[in-house]
Amino acid sequence: MKVAILGFGDQGRAALEYWGPKNDITICDQNEDLKLPPNVDAQLGPGYLDELDRFDLLIRAPALHPRDIVAANSEHTLRKVTTVTEEFMRVCQAPIIGVTGTKGKGTTSTLVTKILEAAGKTVHLGGNIGIPPLDLLKKTINPTDWVVLELANYQLIDLHFSPRIAVCLMVAPEHLDWHKDMAEYVAAKQNLFRYQLESARAVYNRLNDYSYEVADVSPAFKVSYEVPTVDTSPQEKHGAYVDGGTIYYDDSVVCKVSDVALLGRHNLENVCAAIAATWEVIDGDKAAIYKVVTSLGSLPHRLEHIRDFEGISYYDDSYGTTPETAIAALQAIPQPKVIILGGSDKKSNYGKLAETVRASDVRTAVIIGQMGPQIKKALEQVGFTDTVDGGNTMETIIAASRKVAQKGDAVLLSTACASFGMFKDYEDRGDQFTRVVRAL
Repeated sequence: MKVAILGFGDQGRAALEYWGPKNDITICDQNEDLKLPPNVDAQLGPGYLDELDRFDLLIRAPALHPRDIVAANSEHTLRKVTTVTEEFMRVCQAPIIGVTGTKGKGTTSTLVTKILEAAGKTVHLGGNIGIPPLDLLKKTINPTDWVVLELANYQLIDLHFSPRIAVCLMVAPEHLDWHKDMAEYVAAKQNLFRYQLESARAVYNRLNDYSYEVADVSPAFKVSYEVPTVDTSPQEKHGAYVDGGTIYYDDSVVCKVSDVALLGRHNLENVCAAIAATWEVIDGDKAAIYKVVTSLGSLPHRLEHIRDFEGISYYDDSYGTTPETAIAALQAIPQPKVIILGGSDKKSNYGKLAETVRASDVRTAVIIGQMGPQIKKALEQVGFTDTVDGGNTMETIIAASRKVAQKGDAVLLSTACASFGMFKDYEDRGDQFTRVVRAL
């Protein structure tokens, strides 16, 4: 069979290992200087998507939008397209829990994994969190095991399989530089639920309209969760929810809010989502849940406390690339803050973020990147003028932050933007922040 791998990143390499031994492989990538593995053909450069109909199977890289394939070929070409995620879900014998949403996917996927493990299950974690799904097949996955996949819109846009348990966290406008509109973004996430069986479970955030819309396409049994604002009662008392200082599942007390190790009220949403996703699987094992939620701290680049230096705390929230994640980070840290804002464009609206900055105890906003001027303008429109230019390197950003921060403050890298331009990706941005802060 003639197979084309469209885009040769981590998942493309996983695809080569999986399909390569028994097929005729061509690597198609826009990078003309790509170093090729042996025994494969290549189609590189601007025309890397041309004449794809000559292949029997096309493996789409997550970052490649299906419309780009159609633009260079024809609509029927998409019938030949699959992804490493779809192939894994097709062949995997173990039940899968898939987690999507705009923020909290990595934390929730980790919580789900740890809870299942604490309850005695064998669990395999992968997807967008770091391990390409097909690479999970390098280890034996038994039918009695569980697989947890963190799945972003890029992997879901053309998915035709749905997992045993599908979870949709809060959804907000994002990636509108890749999607044509919000409707397409929501539709991509709906594919995680669209093909579920009636015997499956669909978990969603009942306070988020988009999350409800995503899960509503599923024929499966619906389970919702809810974290109301502070001092507000939950709208409904079923599924997983917070009521006052306590986390419940239906009528059962799970733990106290104060027991949760993760920082910030937004992480209570992730905890409740994980409880809702695992409750039936672990037969309501509250001891397993308690063990995990009282011990699991922040994941790398997700509101991660780096260090305290000269009376100032430094937090890396580089994974948060939307206004909503920056708002959540601001609300999670109690002390006065210097927040670093800006980066590359994701077609976001910064109005609500600006209002939150003005209403919060933000001392100064350090403005960086392509979107820095737009964010500064949004801040000025709501009357917040305490901004400084962070410059073009992480060293100058940290230096600018230190000049305005006072003892007892927190310096928060939660940019509300993607990282491209100044940095390779969010990991590079967070790693540089960590390196410079630790070198102080």
